[in-house]
Formats: sequence, C-alpha cells, structure tokens
Amino acid sequence: MQVSSLNEVKIYSLSAGRSLPEWLSDRKKRALQKKDVDIRRRIELIQDFEMPTVSTKIKVSRDGQYIMAVGTYKPRIRCFDTYQLSQKFERCLDSEVVTFEILSDDYSKIVFLQCGRFVEFHSQHGHYYKTRIPKFGRDFSYHYPSCDLYFVGASSEVYRLNLEQGRFLNSLQTDASESNACDINPVHFLFAMGTAEGKVECWDPRTRNRVGLLDCALDSVTADAEIESLPSISALKFDGALNMAVGTSTGQVLLYDLRSSNPLIVKDHHYGLPIKSIQFQHQLDLIISADSRIVKMWNKDTGKIFTSMEPEHDINDVCLYPNSGMLMTANEAPKMNIYYIPVLGPAPKWCSFLDNLTEELEENPESTVYDDYKFVTRKDLENLGLAHLIGSSLLRAYMHGFFMDIRLYHKAKMMANPFAYEEYRREKIRQKIEETRAQRVQLKKLPKVNKELALKLMEEEEQQEVTRKRKQKNMPNLLKDDRFKVMFENPDFQVDEQSEEFRLLNPLVSKISEKRKRKLKILEELEAQEREEEEEPEGKASDAESSESSDDEKGWVEEVRKQRKLLRQEEKVKRQERFKEDQQTLLKPQFFEIKEGEEFRSFKDSAKKQKLMKKTLGDRLKLEEKLGTLDVSDTTVGSKQATFKLKK
Repeated sequence: MQVSSLNEVKIYSLSAGRSLPEWLSDRKKRALQKKDVDIRRRIELIQDFEMPTVSTKIKVSRDGQYIMAVGTYKPRIRCFDTYQLSQKFERCLDSEVVTFEILSDDYSKIVFLQCGRFVEFHSQHGHYYKTRIPKFGRDFSYHYPSCDLYFVGASSEVYRLNLEQGRFLNSLQTDASESNACDINPVHFLFAMGTAEGKVECWDPRTRNRVGLLDCALDSVTADAEIESLPSISALKFDGALNMAVGTSTGQVLLYDLRSSNPLIVKDHHYGLPIKSIQFQHQLDLIISADSRIVKMWNKDTGKIFTSMEPEHDINDVCLYPNSGMLMTANEAPKMNIYYIPVLGPAPKWCSFLDNLTEELEENPESTVYDDYKFVTRKDLENLGLAHLIGSSLLRAYMHGFFMDIRLYHKAKMMANPFAYEEYRREKIRQKIEETRAQRVQLKKLPKVNKELALKLMEEEEQQEVTRKRKQKNMPNLLKDDRFKVMFENPDFQVDEQSEEFRLLNPLVSKISEKRKRKLKILEELEAQEREEEEEPEGKASDAESSESSDDEKGWVEEVRKQRKLLRQEEKVKRQERFKEDQQTLLKPQFFEIKEGEEFRSFKDSAKKQKLMKKTLGDRLKLEEKLGTLDVSDTTVGSKQATFKLKK
C-alpha cells in the first residue's frame, strides 16, 4: 500500500503492488509471498479486481453491494460482490461498451450502449434483449418517472426508448449537429445535453420542449487561456435541484446555477485534455473532476485545490463510493485503482478494517521497501571494494547509482573500515562532554576576526540594557546582524590599529585598548582551560572590570600630539632605511637586442619617432614632402595623387 500526501491530505493507494497471475497454484502464490517483499506487503481488497487489458467504465449499485466494470479484450462486464470481496460473475459481450447504467438497486437490471449502435439489456440471469438505435450513440440517461431512455450521439436528434411500452417514442429535435453527454436532474428531472458546439440544451420531459440554452464554450474562455479550437462539451453532471457542472474538451470545468446563464466558477485543469468524469462530494462541498491524466478535488465555492492524484496510466472513468472516502478509477491498464482518502469520509462497512489500518500506519509509520536496501554510487562501491559486483544480481541499477542489500553493505563497510566503531565511540563521548559543558557558566564567545571590536560592542550592549529597559526600545546589534557578519569572519576586514588614519582618528584607543586586551587575555585563557578540560578557578578577580573614568579634553590633545610625534619618527626611520637600501644596490648595465637587417644609429632615432607619432597626419605629410620621400600632385580629374619612396 502506497501513501502519498498533497496539501496535507493523505491518499492510500490500495491497489499498489504487483498482481499474481490467475493460473498460479495456491502453493506457488504462498511461495512467492514469502520471497517477494512487494507481494507480501500489498493489500488485495477485492480479489482479482482487474480486467484482461483495459477497463473503460466503473459504477456502484445503489445498494452499495456490487461494483460493476466493463472493459476489453474481449468486451466483457465483471461484477464484484463487496460482501464476499470477490468476483460474482463475468459476462462477455459482442461489441465494446460505450457506457452502461444500472437501473435496479442491485445487478438485476443493466442497460449497455455499445459502439455498434446496439442497446443491450441484461437481467439477473444474463442477456435479456438487444435492439439498435438509428445513429451511433455516445451517452444515455434513464428517466425514472416515465421509464424512458434518452440516447444522444452523432445526430441532431435525441432518441427515446420507453421500457414500459417496449417501443421507440418521438425523438427530440435539437439545434446541435452532434451531442456528447447528457444527464437528468434527480430532483425535478430536467434533461440536459452537451453538444459538440459547446452548448448545453435543457429540455422538459413532460412537455418535450426546450426550456434553456447555455453557451459554455464562450464562458470557458479565460484571459490567460489559449484556444486552438471550439470547446465542446465532454461531461455533464447535476448536483441537487439547482447546480450543474459542465466539463469541456479543452480541460475546463464550469459550475452553473440553473437560475443564471453565467458560471459561478471556472476551473482549468491546465492540461488541455477533455474532462472524462465529474463527481460531487457533499460532506466537504468538493467537486471531483478527472481528465485522462489527473484527478482533481477542489472546493466548489472558492475553486481552491483540495488534493489531486496522478495515476501511472491514463484514466477512463472515476467512481466515488457513496458516503465514504473510497475512490475507484478505470484505467488504460489491466488493474483498476482503488484509493482511500480518510479526510473525505470513513471506509465502507464491508472494509471497515481500513480505518484501523490507516490509524496504525499514522501512529507507527512502517518502513518503505527501500529501507531494506542501501543506495550507493559507483564511487562508494570503489571505496568499499565492491566495484566488481557491477552487473551482477547483487546490485540493481537505479539512476546514477545502485541499490544493494543493507546487510551486504554493513558487512562490506565493516571490512573496509574496521575502526568505524572506535570513531563512533569517540563521537559519542564528545557529544556527552558537550552536553555537560552546556550546563556550565556560558562564556562570551568572541569571533576570530576583530575580537577587540566585538568586545567593545558587547560592552556597549551591556550598558544599553539598562537604558533599554527604561526606554523600551530595541537597539540593533551588529554581532547578530547578518549584514555585518562577514566583518567578523573574513580576515580582510581586520582593523589595522597601526595605520596612520586609525591612530589619528582614535587617539585614546591605546588606553582603552589596553583594558580590552587584558580582558581578551583573560577570556582566551578561560577558553584554553575549557579545551584542556581543566577545572575553572573560582573567585578570581577580573582586571578588566576596573572602573576608570575617561580622560578630559587636555589629555586628548596631548595624546594626539604624542601620536603625531611617533608617526614622524616612524617616517624618518623608514626614509633612512630606504636610503641605505638604495646605496647598497648596484646598477647593472641593460642590454638590448637589435633585429636582424637593421642598423643601430643612436638612441635619438627612437625619440624622434615617438615625437613624430604624436604629430597629426597633415604635419607628417608636410615633413615627408620636405625630406623628399613623398610627392603629391594634382590629376586632370581634380583628385590628388601621392607617391611614396620607401626607406631601405
């Protein structure tokens, strides 16, 4: 059983896991259950709840005892008895079923609309009667007061077959070219049909006249929707006397109040696929709409998503078991899915054990299948010395690595690293020591960079605590602010107290810093004592807590003069050191290499070339004319001709 959660709504998939072939004996099935973990952990709620190839439609009888499903291949219907949790009967049909309807409370009266224009009636014993309609049908509804079947399909007419008289009645002539879906209101029996033009026509069966027309195609177009073709109606469902939900072929669901022509809400699936099924859940006021890819549950008042499900295979039909949290789907796969959502309601009475099972799972979450395996990469295998197992049955390739048995992994790790237990033991001892340290008096932890600045900020914060209590204002703290944390981590932000700017701007820093340095020294000694696990000396007086008053203005001026005098002396010493270095350095001759084919004249030529390059083009041309290397003459056309003589 797989458990998924979306929007904190847990969905239990009761049909997850592999199914066993029917032809296996009980003995082989038991042997497989012992060997295979997936088969052992699966839940088979109803025995053989599947079809040979594909299931197309699924419905529940009104008494809730029978679940009926149709599918292929060969075309057939299967009836499952929920009281026995097994299949009751199976009947094969001549052609595929488009849709079917259960007329009685149990399985005794069923009507099938088949793709070959056939309408087939089944009773409790089996096949009862078969007839044909003039055009291919796509959907039908049963009108209980008059015992009429209304068929819609590839025609503008709605065919009526009366089951009491056993004959066709006059058909309803509509304005539509084709119709895809229809439904009859369970309260006032209004007949509605969805057309291929994107309209819904409402008819009164008593007078056989049209009483309303809705243009759903226009209402389904939203501002951000891209429409490639005209939306047609693909699903239709009434809720009570006044509400009606309409599904379009472009993936929108429109909720209408029959008293208004405008939709109350438009919900888009955003897949562009036709809506296959619409169901109403009254306990939580939800609408369950499904296309071939996803089942969405959303609030009919706000349109907010409640939860959603995406099965592995395409969806053909959705059935909600009445007054419960069980949901069944017919898929493009042999197995029909069963989901249990406890939020929607309790489990049906024939499987009430599901409530206890889900409660136990929530209290004691079971381990998943992958808990028996360990995921390792190729590098991990090389470190463990198991690279030679790649390609064998002991490793299962998955994504960028492999799954291996957890027992084999522990054995290999023990052999590769025999001292792992000692490391684990040291780590546990270290954690115990850290826990005992936390019970001691907490010291101020200073950062690695700008310790004096951090200590200064801590002192200011302690002084501000008294004023903060009086003024009730939260002052910002640079040590806790993320914007300034790099200043206490990156060594590039270390304050250089020996620089000229710092010493002139902070002339009294020497006296104040001496106090902080003494305090820093004490804190560092205490930290070192903690590292060495030595006992902390008690009753030791702190030198840093001396209450000295600040200097006056006269002392500040004297300190500035003293600092400037020290700076001049330092500059004088630096100049003398540079002078001595210059005297000690010996000047060596510098040699230049002349290119092959050139003659060395003098260093003055290079200076002349540099001066010449700085001049403008006109000045250079005049200079070339004077030297005779350039000859400029006028032509007959009016242009100028320039002749150059290259130097050797």
